[in-house]
Amino acid sequence: MAETLERLSRSQFRAKFVLTDKDRAYARAKGKETIDRHAHEMLRDRVGAAEPKNDGRQTPWRGHPVFTAQHATATCCRGCIEKWHHIPKGRPLTDEEVNRLADLVMAWIERDLVNHPIHPAHPVHTVQPVQPARPVR
Repeated sequence: MAETLERLSRSQFRAKFVLTDKDRAYARAKGKETIDRHAHEMLRDRVGAAEPKNDGRQTPWRGHPVFTAQHATATCCRGCIEKWHHIPKGRPLTDEEVNRLADLVMAWIERDLVNHPIHPAHPVHTVQPVQPARPVR
């Protein structure tokens, strides 16, 4: 897994992908188990068929952490999967292949989350309340 991520990071195109703050917050809020389930579902539904509908254009560029991770890990279409992962086009992905690709997507998401930790909020400066002025008599 680490070797594949390293190889992908040497691609100028693949290396430019990072999660948005919104996607990071979503991934953290949903948790690893849910995002992993989403990765499996999206890979199976979008690229799992022998000839996926709109192959090459079926994975959105944003809107879910898995989508970004698919582009970063070359699991976004069957052409990229064939080129980078040597899984031939023209036949459905096996459960083992979906699991392996989902593991790669999850490893990429986890690495992005580690590389972009939650920053503590800036300290809030406490302002002392202003005493109301006394009426002048």
